[in-house]
Amino acid sequence: MFVFNFASIYIGNVVFPFSKTSMNDDNIRRNSLQAWFLAARPKTLSGAAVPVMIGLSLAYSDLSDAGEFRRLPALLCLLFAFVMQIDANFINDYFDFVRGNDDETRLGPKRACSQGWISGSAMKVAIGVTTAVACLAGLPLVFFGGWEMILVGAFCVVFCFLYTTHLSYLGMGDVLVVVFFGLVPVCVPYYIETRTVTFYAVAASLACGLVIDTLLVVNNYRDIDNDRRAGKITLCVRMGADLSRRFYLFIGFAALLIGGFYAVGGYLFAAVIPLPYMLLHYFTYRKMVKIGSGEALNSVLGETARNMFVYGLLVSLGLLLS
Repeated sequence: MFVFNFASIYIGNVVFPFSKTSMNDDNIRRNSLQAWFLAARPKTLSGAAVPVMIGLSLAYSDLSDAGEFRRLPALLCLLFAFVMQIDANFINDYFDFVRGNDDETRLGPKRACSQGWISGSAMKVAIGVTTAVACLAGLPLVFFGGWEMILVGAFCVVFCFLYTTHLSYLGMGDVLVVVFFGLVPVCVPYYIETRTVTFYAVAASLACGLVIDTLLVVNNYRDIDNDRRAGKITLCVRMGADLSRRFYLFIGFAALLIGGFYAVGGYLFAAVIPLPYMLLHYFTYRKMVKIGSGEALNSVLGETARNMFVYGLLVSLGLLLS
């Protein structure tokens, strides 16, 4: 029932972070509704839906009778993903604030705790509340997916917190994105609907995980210097700027190559319709190379988030048409 929360921690970090508040920071009252709205980062919710959307679309396509598709667990999966996305944003905001990562050298968008919009004590309470709400939303999935959902959920909850507090500093982010933003949130909804996991569900999850990882790569590429000073050894820190840019280009194209398996399995539309993503990804890569470094890379992060969402929509549409 917690299957999407760890994946969402990444989206809390990197999807739509380029969004700037349109109001003056001084006008945001501490712990106000406006402050909580900004801390929740509502634009990240669309990104949280992408892997769930792909898994459900593939399940709908594979069921022999459309009437077998169960709408209630599908809605619960999406609801849980949305609530846990907000929870993940709170977790990331609070723990980075405690560690002092969100200081004046930060190139990314402003965070609620570090800006004083939300107090640390209030954020801790919010983390507990949103986690509890997500659990209540996801609990019925046990009746549709079996008691194993609890084991999967417990594993994901632990890693959700470990990522922000420890694992992101050890360069494990990219691998964990593929696992927890690909394999888990695509295959689990598929399993809940069909009671099996196919080769094509795994292929779809790997492709989705690579597309999502382009967000993390841009985020870490922008912060190479700051992360190196903070002792945060991300994959980009290990590879350096030039190789990181090439890696960004490669994994986007690799996702489309893996998606070619759709054609072999009879999902022809799912293999062809997402091809425009290749152009979007390449043009964003060229912009990344042109900018090179600095806060201006937030615009590349924004375009990467757009590309990811377009990819999710096109793949889902292709699967439904298939």
